[in-house]
Amino acid sequence: MTGMKSSTFVLIHGAWHGGWCWQRVANILQNSGHTVHAPTLTGVGERSHLSNEHINLTTHVLDVVNEVKWKRLDNVILCAHSYGGMVITGAAEHIHNNISSIVYVDAFLPRNGQSLDDIVGAPGPATNGMAIPITAEQFNVNAADRDWVNAQMTPQSAACFSERPVLTGAINKIAKKTYVLAKFGTLPHFQANYDRLSNDRAWRTHTVDCGHDVMIDKPAELARILTNAI
Repeated sequence: MTGMKSSTFVLIHGAWHGGWCWQRVANILQNSGHTVHAPTLTGVGERSHLSNEHINLTTHVLDVVNEVKWKRLDNVILCAHSYGGMVITGAAEHIHNNISSIVYVDAFLPRNGQSLDDIVGAPGPATNGMAIPITAEQFNVNAADRDWVNAQMTPQSAACFSERPVLTGAINKIAKKTYVLAKFGTLPHFQANYDRLSNDRAWRTHTVDCGHDVMIDKPAELARILTNAI
C-alpha cells in the first residue's frame, strides 16, 4: 500500500463497540500515509458516561455528520461495521457531497423507514431501555481476542435499534460503493445484501474468511479492501 496518494478515512463502529475496535486497521492505514478518524458514538466506549435510554439513531447520525462538518473533511472514504451501516446510511443524507466512497463491513443497509429491529425481526434483550451487548463468542471473534472484546463492549440505548430512519437514497449519489461480507456466522440480512449487490454494477463486493468483527480478526485484509475503495 506504499506510494499511494494520501486519503481520509472515517471508520464507524457497530453496536456496543467504540472507536477502539478500529485501532489495528487505523494503524495500518496511518502507516501508509493516510488520515484516519475513528470516532466513538455517543453513549458507548469512552463516551459511556453520556449513556442514557434517549440516545437514538439520529444521535449517532449527527455524531458522524458533525465529525465531517466540524473537522472540514472532504473526499472521505466512509466505512462502517454492522449497526454502523444504519448510521452512515443516515449520515449520507446530509453529507453525501463530502463522501467519495462508502464501505459497508458486514453491515446493515436499511430501506426508508426500516429500523434495525425491523430488519432482524425482533428487539434484543434490554434492561431499563439499554440493549445488552452480544458476546464476542456470538460474534465469532477469534479466541485470543474474546476476553478483550467482551471487556470493551458497553450497553447501548435500545432506541438506536428501534428508530426508523427517513431515507431518500442519498447513498446512490456516492460514486464508489463497497460491501464486505464476513463468511463465518453471517446474518441472513448481510448475506442478502452481499448477494444482491454482487449483481449490481454500482457496487464492489468482497468476502472475508472470519467472524463478524472483521476489523479485529482480519485488519490487514480489511485495510487492503479499504485502500482499494479509494
